[in-house]
Amino acid sequence: MNWTDFAGWGRRVADWAADYHQTLRQRPVRAQVKPGEILNALPEAPPELAEEMEKIFADFEKIVLPGMTHWQHPRFFAYFPANASPPSMLAEYLVTAMAAQCMLWQTSPAATEMETRMMDWLRQAVGLPGSFSGVIQDSASTATLAAVLTMRERALSWDGNKAGLSGQPRLRVYSSNEVHTSIDRAIWISGIGQDNLVRIPVLGPRRSMDPDALRAAIEADLAAGFRPAGIIACTGGTGVGASDDVGAVVTVAKDFGLYVHLDAAWAGAAMIVPEYRELWEGVDGVDSMVFNPHKWLGAQFDCSAHFVRDPEDLVRTLAIRPEYLKTHGHDGIVNYSEWSVPLGRRFRALKLWFLMRSYGLEGLRGRLRNHVDWSAALAERLRAEPDFEITSEPVLSLFSFRFSPEGARDLDTLNQRLVDTINDDGRIYLTQTLLDGAKVVRFQVGQFDCTQEDVAFAFDVITEIARNMETA
Repeated sequence: MNWTDFAGWGRRVADWAADYHQTLRQRPVRAQVKPGEILNALPEAPPELAEEMEKIFADFEKIVLPGMTHWQHPRFFAYFPANASPPSMLAEYLVTAMAAQCMLWQTSPAATEMETRMMDWLRQAVGLPGSFSGVIQDSASTATLAAVLTMRERALSWDGNKAGLSGQPRLRVYSSNEVHTSIDRAIWISGIGQDNLVRIPVLGPRRSMDPDALRAAIEADLAAGFRPAGIIACTGGTGVGASDDVGAVVTVAKDFGLYVHLDAAWAGAAMIVPEYRELWEGVDGVDSMVFNPHKWLGAQFDCSAHFVRDPEDLVRTLAIRPEYLKTHGHDGIVNYSEWSVPLGRRFRALKLWFLMRSYGLEGLRGRLRNHVDWSAALAERLRAEPDFEITSEPVLSLFSFRFSPEGARDLDTLNQRLVDTINDDGRIYLTQTLLDGAKVVRFQVGQFDCTQEDVAFAFDVITEIARNMETA
């Protein structure tokens, strides 16, 4: 393909993308294919000769598109959407065209300096104090891994990377059962080990980590000869939105000199709305935190905002400086590859610049407020239905419910069948979770182009399919 053909195809793809987003409601939300169907439609061997782009694009529409679950569908109420607002997509187009590897300041000064500024814009937007500095990671999982590695190194007096964990004191990290499984994975990869992730019971309507139980667990571990390393709290847990009392967790941590990381991957974006910030009151005292602008704020995936109180601890944990990566003749520059696990870095800050300038914080706040209000209204409509119960109250735009018609015995199987039937139907997309061992249905509003009518439509689909199951 020459550059003239590229320009023509670029215009065609842009037109296709606009039409795709504008007609998504006509498509089933979840892919309606069977396992192996796409694989079997693809040739087993690569082509020996070049093929025309026209044929490639036709096969894209025929083979690939039916196998896609449409995360940008306005009726995607499962998980937390990886949103893609139009300005962020345009920024990604430019980033792809320039194709820069932005690992160091010298390999693209604009990428580094824009990242510094955009992270400070986000810091101000969510109300964090100026004592925090930020870096863009690919995902909250990477940010959490970096935090766990940092708490490990601090607890081992910065000797873990050099000497390894063999012969070192047995480290302990504390969290509730409500945290995301990325915490478990970070514990594995860091070498701390699953058995040393101590689960603290939760209490109250927000399913917060019990601070007294946390303190008791730390004291018991110290008495047993273990070395506590840190605490991982959450704001807006993935299951039902569990949110720890961050201030209480920080108080306990300070008494024992422990590192605190806050996972607010989904809910942190809502903190651009001042009245929601009580959900993470005490955040000023954590050592690091993460939230994903690629979820609720509309930034194209991937874009995770990782804030740290002391960047030197993070750099000391992750930085490696061979001669070929040094920038000579410039003092005080930041190389964000030293703040990340990967050396390679994409120019992720550009889409934040486009996004925040295109909508302004007030425009983004309006969307989030709508989502929260619409979700709460749906919860009330379901609560009024005789065969439904609300199993966890709305936390921002997330709640859970249970289909429990009179006389039904195996409610877990019934509710899983409800979710499966809804998703096979294709008009909306939901997921299930376990709440105190019981199968419940999650519902969240967060897709960037979702409307109040889409949420009302979800009520119609849920109740219609539930009624049909009762009479079947």
